Amino acid sequence: MAGGEDRLIAWLADFAGSGRRIGDDAVLLTLGERQYAFSVDTQRAGVHVPIDFDPADAARRLLAVSLSDLAATGAVPRWMLVALGVDDENAARRFLAALVRAGRRYEVELVGGDTAGPTTPGRLDASLTVVGEVPEGGSPLTRDAARPDDRLWIGGPVGESALGLDLVRLGARIAGRRADFPEELPDGLTRVASRVLRRHLEPRPQIDLGLLLGGRTPAGAAIDVSDGLAKDAARLCRRSGVGCELEEGALALRGDARRLAHHLGREPLELVLAGGEDYVLLFALPPDADLRHPGCRPIGRITARPGLKLRRVDGTIEPLPASGWDHLSD
Repeated sequence: MAGGEDRLIAWLADFAGSGRRIGDDAVLLTLGERQYAFSVDTQRAGVHVPIDFDPADAARRLLAVSLSDLAATGAVPRWMLVALGVDDENAARRFLAALVRAGRRYEVELVGGDTAGPTTPGRLDASLTVVGEVPEGGSPLTRDAARPDDRLWIGGPVGESALGLDLVRLGARIAGRRADFPEELPDGLTRVASRVLRRHLEPRPQIDLGLLLGGRTPAGAAIDVSDGLAKDAARLCRRSGVGCELEEGALALRGDARRLAHHLGREPLELVLAGGEDYVLLFALPPDADLRHPGCRPIGRITARPGLKLRRVDGTIEPLPASGWDHLSD
């Protein structure tokens, strides 16, 4: 069953009369002869990032998670507007300078915004609106294009970001090129701990993959995994009027990440299915499609019957709850 956030969004779509325009992380609008994607996202100290997070790092992370929504539409990022809540001018300058520099790397121009005091004195919070353009000759990716018998693919690792969040909660931080941990890790876990910490604090939007998928015929369905693989798979399937069956054998964490998960007392499969904040694309392609892109692999199939299922390694099939992050319930 949809969580509190999904229920609120469904109510709003009905109340506002916007129908299917409200519900996705990005909305596609046609202006003139071109299609554009619009999205807004938020990063708040103490909620999305640590209270002591560097404003420059917060800016880069905000841009990355915002562009991930555009990647899921197959759009090229173009412009951004920021609403910044901060009560320290030096912190504001550091945030804005980092945002502009990161925008240049993705060829995104800052064109305006607003500033105000933060919700909590001394803490930074910011929202970013991003606008992208669907390339001429390309097709937009949507959540309603999955069809029965399609294969379900993932664009990269899932579950590692949740391990990174566990480390953040224990006090781990990134200082320049170095990762600092509050306590000694067992031999062999320092490298993987650094990788998953960066996976969480420094996500990379899969813009190139979105453009590649948008150039295919048919383009297919896509969503970025931000609230958990199971929850976001359920959202994609619900919008397409289908279900899906995930393969347990295709969802395993890498060996070093499994060892770190066990050290932290976490169940690897739970991290993969419900961890969230992976910011990789989940997408459906026809069963005969062959996609060669770094990190991409099939993890299941689309079914005609609604609902999520998990096929265990031994062949048994069981219902899969759409668990993950819910901003109004967790």
